[in-house]
Amino acid sequence: MTVPVPKFAPTLLLALALAGCAVGPDYQRPELNTPAAFKQAQGWKAAAPADALARGAWWELYGDATLNDLQQRLEQSNQSLAQSLAQYREAQALVRGTRASFFPSVTANAGKTRSGQGAGQSTVRLADGSTVTSGASGGGISKSYELTFGVAWELDLWGKLRRQLEADNASLQASAADLAAVRLSLQSELAQNYLQLRVLDEQQRLLDATVQAYARSLKLTDNQYQAGIVTKADVTQARTQLKSTEAQAIDLRYQRAQLEHAIAVLIGVPPAEFALAAADGLPVLPPVPVSVPSLLLERRPDVASAERAVMSANAEIGVAKAAWFPSLSLSAAGGYRSSMLDQWISTPNRFWSIGPQFAMTLFDAGLISSQVEQAEARYDQTVAGYRQTVLDSFREVEDYLVQLRVLEEESGVQQEALEAARESLRLVENQYKAGTIDYNSVVSVQTAALANERSQLTLLGSRLTASVQLIAALGGGWAGVGAEQDAGRD
Repeated sequence: MTVPVPKFAPTLLLALALAGCAVGPDYQRPELNTPAAFKQAQGWKAAAPADALARGAWWELYGDATLNDLQQRLEQSNQSLAQSLAQYREAQALVRGTRASFFPSVTANAGKTRSGQGAGQSTVRLADGSTVTSGASGGGISKSYELTFGVAWELDLWGKLRRQLEADNASLQASAADLAAVRLSLQSELAQNYLQLRVLDEQQRLLDATVQAYARSLKLTDNQYQAGIVTKADVTQARTQLKSTEAQAIDLRYQRAQLEHAIAVLIGVPPAEFALAAADGLPVLPPVPVSVPSLLLERRPDVASAERAVMSANAEIGVAKAAWFPSLSLSAAGGYRSSMLDQWISTPNRFWSIGPQFAMTLFDAGLISSQVEQAEARYDQTVAGYRQTVLDSFREVEDYLVQLRVLEEESGVQQEALEAARESLRLVENQYKAGTIDYNSVVSVQTAALANERSQLTLLGSRLTASVQLIAALGGGWAGVGAEQDAGRD
């Protein structure tokens, strides 16, 4: 038996042969002028984005159970994170929609139509050449029943749909990186707020203890004044010092409340319904390794997002260029049409149609050219943005590395100053009790000692904050990355 070949078969074969083509440039990662190593740390070097590597619970480096619990609550209830997650789901749905364009669409339609035509006049010509106008004719109402099935398919001759899918896939990956960037930023913000709050708790304990010590000094000085040993001025100085320190202690409560409110919002709780009790001790300051694998900076989600934006913009150039070429669509339709319901679905009432259709723009006054130029300009913008993001990432890492190193040195010198201030205070207090010096000398030394105590705590808070910022600048933590890199080599 011979199977008839449709007349449009050659067209279909040509279309399938061309289907492997895809206009537009294939993606290549933009060249970067990157340093071979970081200036502020031995062994740190640049590499390509690898944000898919696991970051882990980097906040556990600080050894604080409350911080661990708050990070879990942030993951579950933060509204900014929920918004970014919804945007990622939208990008996923966009990719699924683009994939659907590769397949034929099938439609079905069933309907009933009533139509009518108004009555008119008819003219009749007689044998003698004269005409006679008759009355109304042609009026009435008709019904039509129709059941139609249709299939339409646009062949991807020039890779327009494939380039669009490539662009949407890159946008999806960028959206995933944006989600990771938002998550890391929120985690970093929460950790910084929490660590600063704990430093304020430690300062609050210091000031409360100092207030108690100054209150005892005031009582001692007042007793000495009553006994005629010291002057009224000594009592006034002791009271001034006490009240000034009490005011500092009160100011800390306001600062702590602000941090507590910020933490509440981060974990999705109204500030009125959240409270953090003071804790004994401070979180651990994690040591920064002297040499860290280059995989760290590769995990920065903002760098990954910027590169995926370049990928998407590159694919959009192909989408724009595809408009220069003709499109081929295959369509088929068939069904039943009748003016009688009881004879609607029957062989005599069936109909069908099938055939290809070419469409091509012959003149558009430069519209397509302008769209291609726009796509190329957007690509250049994203390349520049990607390169700037990489440069900013290097700057941030360098900044936090040098900040941690300088703060560590400063903290060592400050500790020496603090020990000297404590020793000086002990000697001066003994001299005052022995009556060899006045209270003015005691006040000066006490003020210096308190200032050194608070400076040391402030430095510790700055070091904790800088360590969190460094972790965020590297894409999150460094535990286990060396093993991952060694495994990758194997």
